[in-house]
Amino acid sequence: MELLRYHAGWNFALNRQLGDEVFHPSSLVNFGHRLLEHEQSALGFTTILEALMQAGLVSRQSRQRLDSTQMFGRVARTSRLDCVRESLRLAPQELAGVVEAGARPGFWVGLWERYVESQVDYRGSAETLGRKLGEAGTDAWQLLVWVRGPEREAWAQGVQVQLLARVFGEQFEVVDGQAATVVVEKERVEVPAPAAPAPVSEPEAEGGTPPLPAACGEGHPGREAGASAQCELSLSAAAPASVVVPKGKGQLASDRVQNPHDPEATYAVKGQGSQKKEHVGYKVQVAETVSEAVLAPGEPTRNFLTGIVTHRAQESDEVGEGKMEQERAAMGLEKPPVQYVDGAYVSAEKLAQAQAEGRELVGPAQSAPRKEGRFSVEDFQIQVEERQAVCPAGRASTQCSRLEVAETGKVSYRFEFSTACHDCPLREGCLGEGQRHRTVVVGEHHTLLQSRRQEQKTEAFQQRMKQRNGIEGTQSELVRGHGLRRARSRGLAKARLQNYFIGAACNVKRWIRQEAWKLRQAAAAFGAGPEAEALS
Repeated sequence: MELLRYHAGWNFALNRQLGDEVFHPSSLVNFGHRLLEHEQSALGFTTILEALMQAGLVSRQSRQRLDSTQMFGRVARTSRLDCVRESLRLAPQELAGVVEAGARPGFWVGLWERYVESQVDYRGSAETLGRKLGEAGTDAWQLLVWVRGPEREAWAQGVQVQLLARVFGEQFEVVDGQAATVVVEKERVEVPAPAAPAPVSEPEAEGGTPPLPAACGEGHPGREAGASAQCELSLSAAAPASVVVPKGKGQLASDRVQNPHDPEATYAVKGQGSQKKEHVGYKVQVAETVSEAVLAPGEPTRNFLTGIVTHRAQESDEVGEGKMEQERAAMGLEKPPVQYVDGAYVSAEKLAQAQAEGRELVGPAQSAPRKEGRFSVEDFQIQVEERQAVCPAGRASTQCSRLEVAETGKVSYRFEFSTACHDCPLREGCLGEGQRHRTVVVGEHHTLLQSRRQEQKTEAFQQRMKQRNGIEGTQSELVRGHGLRRARSRGLAKARLQNYFIGAACNVKRWIRQEAWKLRQAAAAFGAGPEAEALS
């Protein structure tokens, strides 16, 4: 809006004159809200893409490249304790607007003081912080049980109450009274359970609650009990000898709430060691056409974006590729005959699917797991169709078994080298301690995977893969020129809307550069005459 006040170019683009009355910024906000309400987030992107197809710059079936990048959510990355306490702050604030003072439970004042009016001193020891996490879990359980009491169902449907139930189910469990190990900020803290149940000193408000956990006796900061539908615990489980404890680190799901102000922003990590990148937010899949035409000096790119999909950060690239296929189909685009990707999108199943559809998936296959000092599956020559495998010593397998998982229908093959391993000179580099003979298990499409692993070592394949590298520059353009790296609003729907507009803007800029370049070339062809001045 500021640019419209002072920038002639922006006014020219919107068919306005300098000095015209500027519309209110809320008009743009309301426009975005209407798009979200009617599920038309992709409207701007698809409109530009359809125009590009009508202009002959993009075909409905073309070579493409695909890659993903991370997008940070508009929230801070919080600890487990922060997440639970903030959820416990938001839920009472929501309830305070609908529950009259006389209808509030006896524990309300203490709960409000601990989570709405107070903050944790994070200079405390790991043991103190671990204890506070356990107390917060008990307080959450207490509130959730109360709000589910008779004639309170409407209060339990509140957004923040539902979110608290989800956070409780993700972070805590109810167990019998016993010592529980809690992991807080990479330190293990022993939280002992009480030796015997303690009586409830303060009566509950009308409606009552189930028996309280033993840990919630007199003097405990989180005194009464509660439960969550998210964790699917029965209220009858709240026996006097039960206690609410935080889940161990290994029990936490990857899609759990990281910050209650944006529950859809999830945690993800990419790379290892010095290349490790962590973030809380979303993942963005970007698809772009691949033109193999040789560009003239100074000619701008002829490639355009054909898809931009925003999804949860913890979801794999294979899941993102599936969503990209759905988006292409919705926009009237056909699957690309050749698609350039990196190793995250290549698997035996994907190679088989592309082959069955008459398409080509060009990308390196990931290496097979390898234990130090031992041969991996890649060192074996395996012909699944012939039920035969040859080990690094040149010895053939003695047995092949077909395995099928009844629930999923997934098929694999197990090759065994029983007698062939007894006097093998490579035995020490192939078998583990206590292992009598080598066994290799591969999928039904392993032949395709094995062929790709061999092909990707050739110079010809590496030259073809250079076509994929251009997507890195496109992502840099989207991040640096259009702000793709950070969400401007909270929520997956608004992040998706933002990225569709970014994709539309990128395509418009590329189209304008193409047209401007054509005009300059035409002007140069006319020489220095009046026609050239008119074209320039």
